[in-house]
Amino acid sequence: MSDYNVGDLVSDFLSENNVDTAFGVVSVHNIPMLDAIARRNRINFVPARGEMGAGHMADGFARSKNGLGVVFTSTGPGAANITGALVEARFAGASLLHITGQTATENLDKKQGTVHEVPNQLDMLKSVSKKAFRITSSEEALSVLEEATKCALTPPTGPVSVEIPIDVQRSLIKKPDNIPNVKIDQKDLFLGDKNSIDQIEKNIRNSDRKVLWIGNGAKTLKSEVKEFIDLGFAVVTSTQAKGVVDEDNKMCLGAFNAVPKVENFYSTIDLMIVVGSRLRGHETRDMSLKLPTNLVQIDIDPEAKDRTYKTSFFHLGDAKKVLTELLNRLSDHPNPKQEWLEEVSTLRDSVLDEYKSFLGVYKNFPEIVRECLPKGGRWIRDVTISNSTWGNRMMPLFDATENIYPVGAGIGPGMALAIGASMAKDDVKSIAMCGDGGFMLNLPDLWTAVEVNSNVVFMVMNDKGYGVIKHIQDSLYGGRKNFADLTVPNFLELAKTVKMKYILVSSSSEFKEKLKNAFNLPGPVLLEIDVLSVGEMPRYFVPPPFTKKDK
Repeated sequence: MSDYNVGDLVSDFLSENNVDTAFGVVSVHNIPMLDAIARRNRINFVPARGEMGAGHMADGFARSKNGLGVVFTSTGPGAANITGALVEARFAGASLLHITGQTATENLDKKQGTVHEVPNQLDMLKSVSKKAFRITSSEEALSVLEEATKCALTPPTGPVSVEIPIDVQRSLIKKPDNIPNVKIDQKDLFLGDKNSIDQIEKNIRNSDRKVLWIGNGAKTLKSEVKEFIDLGFAVVTSTQAKGVVDEDNKMCLGAFNAVPKVENFYSTIDLMIVVGSRLRGHETRDMSLKLPTNLVQIDIDPEAKDRTYKTSFFHLGDAKKVLTELLNRLSDHPNPKQEWLEEVSTLRDSVLDEYKSFLGVYKNFPEIVRECLPKGGRWIRDVTISNSTWGNRMMPLFDATENIYPVGAGIGPGMALAIGASMAKDDVKSIAMCGDGGFMLNLPDLWTAVEVNSNVVFMVMNDKGYGVIKHIQDSLYGGRKNFADLTVPNFLELAKTVKMKYILVSSSSEFKEKLKNAFNLPGPVLLEIDVLSVGEMPRYFVPPPFTKKDK
């Protein structure tokens, strides 16, 4: 009789679908699958120090590769530990396949207290995943894996969880003659109502001052967005769509989508087309940003309609197909007026100059990082003052895959995102900017970074506390910095402990030389920026105007 089991099938399915790297933590309820991966030696398995870190690594890998990330956890506590990472992957729309064990089928949902059993695990995973599946028999294993993978890769993309009970993993089966290769065919994606596209075309032809707002759902449409620029569209992006066009393009305002000068500019606009963006409250001042009256939205998700802003027109369809259709129709569109191009370029330069002056001693950090970062290197960040002020805006990017950060604004994923992202692009060195507070949340995975020789500079902005929180406490809570001051490690001693190379920056004048040195060193490097020596951070938080009710 064959000794081929469902664990073997999981490994073969992933390999046949071009998965070459997976992340996770080995445990009693996933050994059959990980044992199969090890025996075949076709997939590089990265053993993280915790499930949360493993999930963020797979997320960073997926974004960096613009493909599928795979993570394995155990059931119960292991599955619970990854929920924060699944939440972040869902915020980011990362194509993540989370495979977790389960207790044996005869014990499922009976609350018998078997090892790792938690009540309603599947419901827990459904609440944080795009979709969650349970494989209940060996016969359905292949079809469920195929469906789950397709779900993760189909726009709007997101994390998908699959439970496989331990007895099902061990079940002996006949090896399939063919294992399906899951591909999302562009031809199968939805163009939408052509009468609706007629309306958008007419709107474009009747407008002179036009802006394209690009979000995550369109961040890979580099050539299409560039063609819209050639038609005379200015471009703004969500933070996640930075790099959809080279940000040195004079018609690209980047992620400066909500600064006062740009908001004033919107009041003069004839037409704004929003493509693949939720117009998130986090980037529109909780929907108080005033957008043009003539607001057209294109999205593959029907729930996007009027979700944050009431639009004048909504088109349901795939961003790439819709933009391609419009470009074909607009081939005879007249060239934009020179005065309009100059106006947008002047606005762009003015916004950049004004914002740079706000950064104080850190004003040259973005251009220094950009100069030192090799072509193709990833710009990974955690939630820090530095990222919230300049990392998300001033750092110019040339491709969306370079741009990786916690979209859900949760503190701590930066290190793990960087490990995963760098493994998808290990031929060049990447950089991860973390705060000292966030760096502590996944500290055990610093050993993972060394073990897999991550090609990353971990740049830790050390201000000895939660700097973002302190700024909010200064602005709104009378300067009472309760619970925001932390005891942090001696980073030199930490680097020695994990056997990682270490460099200290104590002044802005030495930043460029030491960053270059860090990029020239092989393997992972811990680069500490002593913020208390370099100088005060720019102010992250300005209090909003309060209503009488708020007071």
